[in-house]
Amino acid sequence: MILKFTKMHGAGNDFVVIDLVSQRCKLRPRDFRNIADRRFGVGCDQILLVEPPGSPEVDFRYRIFNADGGEVEQCGNGARCFARFVREKKLTAKRVLKVETAGGVITLRAHEQHQVEVDMGVPEFAPANIPFAAEQQADSYRLAVADQTFEIGAVSMGNPHAVTRVDDVDAMDLEDLGPQIENHPDFPQRVNAGFMQIVSENEIKLRVFERGVGETLACGTGACAAVVYGLQRGWLQDSVTVQLPGGKLSISWPGDGQGVIMTGPTAVVFEGTIKI
Repeated sequence: MILKFTKMHGAGNDFVVIDLVSQRCKLRPRDFRNIADRRFGVGCDQILLVEPPGSPEVDFRYRIFNADGGEVEQCGNGARCFARFVREKKLTAKRVLKVETAGGVITLRAHEQHQVEVDMGVPEFAPANIPFAAEQQADSYRLAVADQTFEIGAVSMGNPHAVTRVDDVDAMDLEDLGPQIENHPDFPQRVNAGFMQIVSENEIKLRVFERGVGETLACGTGACAAVVYGLQRGWLQDSVTVQLPGGKLSISWPGDGQGVIMTGPTAVVFEGTIKI
C-alpha cells in the first residue's frame, strides 16, 4: 500500500511521522528499517506513529520505533514534533495534549514559533526500574568498559540513560565508546549513553549515543537525564540550556517527585508517500 508521511526534526534529531488515525497500515520491524534507511528509504533516526487513544483519559497514542526496527519507550524530541504534527494535520485543535507512550503518559504544550513544551514525567532512579544491575540506588556508579572505568549516573526518563561527565565532550570517541556502553551487560534492555560537559551552572554541552540508532544530533530524554544527574550531584541549577550538535533545548526540574520540563524547536522538512 501507499502510505503518507511527514519528515520532521527537533534540533536535528529527525523523524518520519505517520498518521495511523486517518490511515490504516500494519508495519513490521523490517518496514521501519526500510523507512529509516538513509540510502534506500526516507532516512531518519526514528519513526513516530500517531495512533488513536487507548483510553478516554488521553488524546492520542504515540509509538516510537528506532532505525533498527525496535520499539522504544520514549523520545522527547519526537514528542515535540508529534504535537506540531497532530495540530497541523487538524487531528486536534488542542494546545495542551495528553499522550500515551510505552513509557507512560506525557503532557505536550504547543507554544508560538513552533516551540513545544513537554512534561517528560518524573525521573526514575531505582535500579530495578531503569533497569540497571546495581545492589542499591546511588547518585553515581562505576561502570567498567573495556580497559576503562567510567563514573555514571543511571536514570530512566521512560527509557534508560547512562550519563557521564567529561571535560571535553567533543574529544570523546562515541563511535567506539557508544556501542560498548549501549550494550553493557549491566543494562539488560541496553541503554542510551550520554556524555556531558558542564559549561556553567545553567549550561551544558551534550552528545548522546542512542540505543538502536547511534549518535544523534539531539536527544530530548538524554538532555533531561543529563540535567537531572547534574542537579543530583550539585553541579547545576534547576533551569539549564543544553547545547546539542543539532541545537539547543531548555530543561528544568524542580526536584524529587516532580516532572522534568523540556522546551525546544520543531521543524517540518518535507511530506511524501512511500510504498509499503
